[in-house]
Amino acid sequence: MPAAGPCERGGAGNRRLGTGRGKAGQGRALPPAAARHGPARPRAPHSPPAPPGMPCPRCCPPGLLALVGPGLALLAQLALASPPDRRAPPAAAAPGAKGRTLVLLDVNTKSAVRVTGDSFLSLQLDPSIIHDGWIDFLSSRRLVTLARGLAPAFLRFAGKRTDFLHFQNLKNPAKSRGGPGPDYYLKNYEDDWILLTGTFVSCCSPADIVRSDIALDKQKGCKIAQHPDIMLELQREKAAQMHLVLLKEQFSNTYSNLTLTARSLDKLYNFADCSGLHLIFALNALRRNPNNSWNSSNALSLLKYSAGKKYNISWELGNEPNNYRTLMGRSVNGSQLGKDYVQLRSLLQLIRTYSRASLYGPNIGRPRKNVIALLEGFMKVAGSTVDAVTWQHYYIDSRVAKVTDFLKTRLLDTLSDQIRKIQKVVNVYAPGKRIWLEGVGASSAGGMTNLSDSFAAGFLWLNTLGMLAHQGIDVVMRHSFFDHGHNHLVDQNFNPLPDYWVSLLYKRLVGPKVLAVHVAGLQRKPRPGRVIRDKLRIYAHCASSRTHSYVRGSITLFIINLHRSRKKIKLAGTLRDKMVHQYLLQPYGQDGLHSRSVQLNGQLLAMVDDGTLPELRPRPLRAGRTLVIPPLTMSFYVVKNVNALACRYR
Repeated sequence: MPAAGPCERGGAGNRRLGTGRGKAGQGRALPPAAARHGPARPRAPHSPPAPPGMPCPRCCPPGLLALVGPGLALLAQLALASPPDRRAPPAAAAPGAKGRTLVLLDVNTKSAVRVTGDSFLSLQLDPSIIHDGWIDFLSSRRLVTLARGLAPAFLRFAGKRTDFLHFQNLKNPAKSRGGPGPDYYLKNYEDDWILLTGTFVSCCSPADIVRSDIALDKQKGCKIAQHPDIMLELQREKAAQMHLVLLKEQFSNTYSNLTLTARSLDKLYNFADCSGLHLIFALNALRRNPNNSWNSSNALSLLKYSAGKKYNISWELGNEPNNYRTLMGRSVNGSQLGKDYVQLRSLLQLIRTYSRASLYGPNIGRPRKNVIALLEGFMKVAGSTVDAVTWQHYYIDSRVAKVTDFLKTRLLDTLSDQIRKIQKVVNVYAPGKRIWLEGVGASSAGGMTNLSDSFAAGFLWLNTLGMLAHQGIDVVMRHSFFDHGHNHLVDQNFNPLPDYWVSLLYKRLVGPKVLAVHVAGLQRKPRPGRVIRDKLRIYAHCASSRTHSYVRGSITLFIINLHRSRKKIKLAGTLRDKMVHQYLLQPYGQDGLHSRSVQLNGQLLAMVDDGTLPELRPRPLRAGRTLVIPPLTMSFYVVKNVNALACRYR
């Protein structure tokens, strides 16, 4: 039984499982013997019923009756014992369990099956924030507060525009960015009234407004800004216009060049450093020499500038190299890409600041046949050069997505097969090498509003976290923390979306040690090669030691219920009769699964102010109480004071 613990199908102990429609992937209990063989034959009219265990004297000759009598008696007893609605009879209650339970759940607390790191859940930013101007607002106190909530983590700066990025050390960012900065938009607002700190005050000059972005407040060497509302409103208008340009580029697969100035790099690093995130910067791999080798001149300029600033950065080269022919009409095979990485490693070793910097790659796309061939060629040349092997995954095409897609268990399980393909190649060429999933989201092509940014997308995200941790992936980077499109965790009003709250609860409650889940009596052993498509998914970890709310030895369960009915779980074994804290996530408002707001235990989740996240208050459940999981919900349960051996020490 895998630790993912799908818990849906078959078995006694579940009075409701026999009511399913019998579609593929939906569990259904085996009916009793009498129900399988059809209804009992009707007796002749006006015949008195035969007593139980006695044959009818008019049915058969006496000699035959002696032979078949015992069998008929057994059938009669089975028919009388079966309930009239033909549901499977409940199994005897387990010791200590009161009444019938849907799932009997226990966890192996003696040892962990996997161990991730504190930065397992990490983040990604797309270079499109340079294009649409949002990079000038990364110093926002609200954005930094939201990012700090997910620290420690990596922050990968990469995306489709990585390989069109050019570094330039200029002092005027407005000229090189291809668009004006905040000061341009404010020059005509000298006499405007601006809402600040709850009162209307008159701005003295545009320069005063700009200084609110440049001078900033300083906390531990970090630059944090409180941008006036007028600046944010103007930026949103600009970003909406640029969003159309970016979408046109994305759907036509033709991208314009992008300039990253030294000042923009400073802002990016300031955001990462102030938020407690470690920056990973992906360099442009499509700058090529005539012989198709990598041209490192611009990368060297960026490396020298960063080293001069003593920026602590890890590095990558390129993004989705399997798509280069589509993007630029020029392909780079795995062997050549491996040589480029060896060249980059040599370049880093020449710069003292980065002589021991980490290097990750090759960040391939979905592992189809041609992509696997590229990965194999890369691993032969550079398998020992990189510190982790990386790839990315998007579940569905946002142009054809529907809300029901996010409830399909077949879709949730597509990632598992990809993990095995990547692991197979890595284990051949570099056994034991760490594997990262860099760039994961509900849908491709920027996502779709009210779908990939809705409550429904959280099912994919939480299942991704559970599945990756159980299958040994060290880091997963969510695309994206904040930018254009609808795959992000924070929207352009700086408000957290449902997946942000899922991520925050995961960071606060789930530790790095993965535990095996055991369920009793419900899941028939699957046939080899069959994908288990279950709508009740249970994962178990040691509780996070980063929060002081729970002592070492506590266990965190997180559960996804894709059923349209509630399910009951009875904790057994080492978890029996322990106090439990419930964190139940449900959509808020009338939009249901389309909602962009979340309630925790019935209370709307929202920031207290720009510098304060809300308190995540659990609902205490009495010891021994059955867990009732509402339909179409995600939930976390911390089982307190288990004193699990696997969780006592780091």
